[in-house]
This record gives sequence, C-alpha cells and structure tokens, in this order.
Amino acid sequence: MKGSDRPLSEAYDVALLDLDGVVYVGRRPVPAAAESLAKARAAGQRLAFVTNNASRTPSAVAALLTDVGVPASPDDVVTSAQAAARLLAERLPAGAKVLVVGGMGLRQALHAQGLRPVSVASERPAAVVQGFAPGIAYDLLSEGAQAVSAGALFVASNGDLTIPGGEGPPHPGNGALLKVISSATGVDPVITGKPERPLHQESIRRTGARRPLVVGDRLDTDIEGARNGGADSLLVFTGVTGHLQALTASPEQRPTYMAPDLGGLLVPHPVPERDGDGHRCRGWMARRDGGRFTVTGSGDPFDGLRALASAAWQTDAPAPPDALTGALESLSL
Repeated sequence: MKGSDRPLSEAYDVALLDLDGVVYVGRRPVPAAAESLAKARAAGQRLAFVTNNASRTPSAVAALLTDVGVPASPDDVVTSAQAAARLLAERLPAGAKVLVVGGMGLRQALHAQGLRPVSVASERPAAVVQGFAPGIAYDLLSEGAQAVSAGALFVASNGDLTIPGGEGPPHPGNGALLKVISSATGVDPVITGKPERPLHQESIRRTGARRPLVVGDRLDTDIEGARNGGADSLLVFTGVTGHLQALTASPEQRPTYMAPDLGGLLVPHPVPERDGDGHRCRGWMARRDGGRFTVTGSGDPFDGLRALASAAWQTDAPAPPDALTGALESLSL
C-alpha cells in the first residue's frame, strides 16, 4: 500500500471509474457517489467511466450516469466494446466483416472503427466478437461457432463469469457465455476487457491521462487490471468485494488504496509503516501472532484495516481467512 499526503483527487489527474458497484448498483445510485464525484471534479480531477459491459452504448451509459446524479457525456465513457473494436481494427483491413454475438454497444463500436457488423457465418466474416447482451439466442451463438470453426478470429469484450443480480445472486456473465463457442470450437477468445490490458490502454488513449487512478469494487477485474496496466488503484467497498476478501487477496489483486466509498477520493491516505514486529497506521497497530493476526488501537477503523492489510500482505502467499477473522471483527467496520 501507498500513502498520499494530498487528496487522491489532487494527486491523480484522471480517475478511471468502474460503474456497477461503484457509482450505481443496477439503476440505483450508490450513496454519496454523486456528491463525491462532483467534489473531485471541482478539485480538478477528470473522470472517465470505464466498463466491461459491452451491451450499452456510451450514450446509454452517459444517460444512466446523469439519471443517478453524475452528469456525463458519451465522451466520458470507455467500454470494453470500444477496446474490442480497436483491437479488431488494428488486425483487420478497413471494412472487414465481423460477426457480432452481442448487442448494439458492439455494433456501434465496430462502425466507429470502420468495420462491418454481420450476423451470419455465411457472410464469411474475418472475425467474431462476443459481448454480453440480454437475450442472446442459441442461433446467434451457433453462427458464431460456425464462423470461428471456419477460421475467424475470436475476440471477446470481457471474460466476467458473472454480472450483478440486483438483490439476488449473481447472473451468468459474458465469460460464462463464451464457453459455448469456445467449447464447441476448441478456440479460446482474445479478451479485451478488464483485467486485460486493451481496455486500460483504450482508457489512457481516450483521456490522455498522465497519472491515472483506477477506482473499482472488484479485485479480479478493476484492481488486477490496474496492476496489469501499471496504474495505482483505489478499492471501494460499495460493491462485490468485502473486507476479508481484500485482506486475503493475492499480490496481483492488492489495491494501492482502500476506502469505504468514493469519498476516498477527497481525502489524504496515510501509509502503514513497519513498527517493530507490527504495522502501524495512525492510531492502530496490527501484528501477526503465531498463526493469527491482531489489531489494537483507536481512531478511524479504516486505518486499522490499512494496518491489518499491511501486515497480511507481507508475503506473496495470501493469508488464510481464519487467521484474520477475529482481528477484522474487532474493527467493527
């Protein structure tokens, strides 16, 4: 973990923000998100909204953001569909046919890159691109499989196995649907969304960020994607990741900063420091005592979480959950 003696909104020129679980959940705003982002903008930080969701167009995403109190234009949105379309445009000649197993977000992105979306294998497409869209039919998956079997390049917008299910359990995501074509053909797709680098590179290209900060709620996409792109990251706990998951993360999924919500953009972040046999963060001390961790002190309990993370992340091997549970409970987060 790093520290910042300035608010992150001042220390980083662009915040590359995940959406679902960070700014909104479904179509409901995350509490305090709109107010925090308005203050970050007022401090001079530019905002870009980066999503693995390839089904919505940038215009649709911008409209949803505006509806939840975060004014945005299509130019503020970067999608995995755009990253997939750019990768295809770099590998295919202008006007090449691409069979789309997905929705309007992919089709629009392909048009913008000078490629021709098609829907049937009989068109002999040069590539197949797949992204999540509600209502993908067997017939379309079958057309995609036929084209891939015939030698078409297979590209996927993202490999997320699940998507948020609102109040219920997660629903199958694009990564689950990819297995239909992959299993039928024996061909694995080139994936462009988080945590792979193409979407991060597309975000940097579109924003011109010199010191970006990736902000997200998922370790396996947002945080790992930041690591793969060489960027710092802020993990917020308004989405799918819990405190124990963060503490037991593998090295490639450990964030630079942690905060309860997007208010973390507006404050400095203390750096945990080694203190004798423990790790201190302001008024808290975390130690590993045999097979278990302890944390003692007072003040902001999130400083206690930072101290505990610093202690738990001393080795590449993830700490076992049962070694951290008691210490975490004592913080009453």
